[in-house]
Amino acid sequence: MGNERVRREYLSEDEDLSQQQYFGERVVTTVRFSTDPRDIGWVRENVPCQAACPADTNIPGYIRTIVEGRYGRSYELNRIANVLPGVLGRICSRPCEPVCRHGWPGNGKPVSICHLKRSAATLKTESHRISEHLYTPTGRRVAIIGGGPAGIAAAHDLSILGHSVTIYEREARAGGMLRYGIPQFRLPRDILDIEVQNATRMGVTVQTGVTVGNGEGEVPLSDLMSQFDAVLLATGCMAAMPLPLRDQETDQDLVAQLPNAEYGLDFLLDLHRGKPKTVGQRVAVVGAGFTALDCARVARRLGAETVSIHIRTSENYIPVMDEEILEAKREGIPIRGLRTPVALKIDDNGVGTDICFVQNRLGGWRANGRREAIPIPGSEFTEPFDTLLVAIGQRTVNDYLDVPVELDRWGNIHTGEDDMSSVKGLFATGDFVSGASTVIEAIGHGRETAVKLDSWLMGRVRQHKVVRIEPVDKPVRERQFDFIEQQDMPTAAVNDRFGQMNTEVEQGLDADQSLEEAKRCYLCYLKYEIDVDNCIYCRACIEVAPRDCIKLVEGVEINDDGTYGELEETRVWRDAAAIWIDNDECIRCGACYKVCPTRCISITKNEIITQDI
Repeated sequence: MGNERVRREYLSEDEDLSQQQYFGERVVTTVRFSTDPRDIGWVRENVPCQAACPADTNIPGYIRTIVEGRYGRSYELNRIANVLPGVLGRICSRPCEPVCRHGWPGNGKPVSICHLKRSAATLKTESHRISEHLYTPTGRRVAIIGGGPAGIAAAHDLSILGHSVTIYEREARAGGMLRYGIPQFRLPRDILDIEVQNATRMGVTVQTGVTVGNGEGEVPLSDLMSQFDAVLLATGCMAAMPLPLRDQETDQDLVAQLPNAEYGLDFLLDLHRGKPKTVGQRVAVVGAGFTALDCARVARRLGAETVSIHIRTSENYIPVMDEEILEAKREGIPIRGLRTPVALKIDDNGVGTDICFVQNRLGGWRANGRREAIPIPGSEFTEPFDTLLVAIGQRTVNDYLDVPVELDRWGNIHTGEDDMSSVKGLFATGDFVSGASTVIEAIGHGRETAVKLDSWLMGRVRQHKVVRIEPVDKPVRERQFDFIEQQDMPTAAVNDRFGQMNTEVEQGLDADQSLEEAKRCYLCYLKYEIDVDNCIYCRACIEVAPRDCIKLVEGVEINDDGTYGELEETRVWRDAAAIWIDNDECIRCGACYKVCPTRCISITKNEIITQDI
């Protein structure tokens, strides 16, 4: 089934079918589905935003439908891939945006891909109907331990594939870190409730307040293994990484001992479980990730006068979005870098008073892409605090497992390529396998595991990735769109943010802003191609091109996997084997298409989709 041709009819979304005599607009288009590695490789290489998305979201597709005013279709294109578009449109870590071709040198700022995901979710009509492609019920039963993003994504896909799915969640409500780790001013709970309901509505049973473990009143994992055809562990990283400072006499964790110190993860979990939390006037936060910034911003809303964040390197290397850092600073929270905590000062009442740091300097690059922090001898100094919050990372907890399972050296569960553990029928996904990651990575991994688990249950692969190739009649992007400035996200006034937790800071782009931002997208899934058999080498396309995107080539390298490699350019006409469109430089403006006298330039839309086998 390398190249399969079908004919499909499309209805206009604006078509009024209420009149019996209205026949509507019909467009008959030849659509081809390809498993050719050259086609798959082309999409992976030339649509960098989609390639960078762990959930494989069709980003150009959903942005183009925003330009067309088809917000519901845009939302569905997102939901097909990332399950929770309204949630991710607010809190996604945005791995797609740093690789956006619009942000390459000389092209301006990247497209605000994440903001547009939120726009699609917000601007769709209230009557929008979610559609699912359902499989016949299989009779297989799957238990999922953990109702966080990975568990919810896997449950959604497995239920669509026809399996009976039950989620066991220890908290009062499903959502995991989305509900209990992220503050409401970043993620409103009504949005989360709607999208969790949408993801689990197709027959997923969600049992909350149920703890899987070995204690009294808890459900043993071994019992679930005997009751279900498969069990999926998706419990994430729900324990704080301890600060390596201990009481010299008792060898106890100093942070856990102090009445005015707490781990940031526990602080946020308790807060979102409904436990009243208080902080002192001076709050020091140690850590450089999302949890640290969230703790600091929560502390300001709880009434702290001064809040500061202390990190080992510099803010250039904080693994959060620039907007999060900017909003923290707007709320009066400075980030103080190049310092590592080495001691805590405690008064006679056992209360912490100061944290002692050593000054660092930046060293070389580490394997994870961050800089080393090298302590400077004799540079110790102290910072006073009334409340200390430590958020230096998270780790997995595996003491609830009552079956012998192979673990890696970090204590995470070890799985094979099929995402199955060393125990037959016991799978694992998300942060419980990889360690602490991002929401979009957890969702992407959860969906991948669902396909593998389904294949194991059914004894065959039932889905695979193909490229959907559809002809495009004419250029759909205009050259002047390149000069549209990136749209700024409206935010709540700083003075309106404090005193409560539920004032959402980012207000969302309106319809006009969303349209302008969506126009900026290069639509990298559009492939402009020259038919060399019909080309008369008139140079018209080269002369009209606004960039160095149409080139004379002697040939094209073919990689081992069958994909296209580097272009072998030439400037000598007699050596040219073809005129080639360089998709790295092409901005899909259509100038070459419009000027070509022989119409030898074609345009196709190339989209990676999941297809039933």
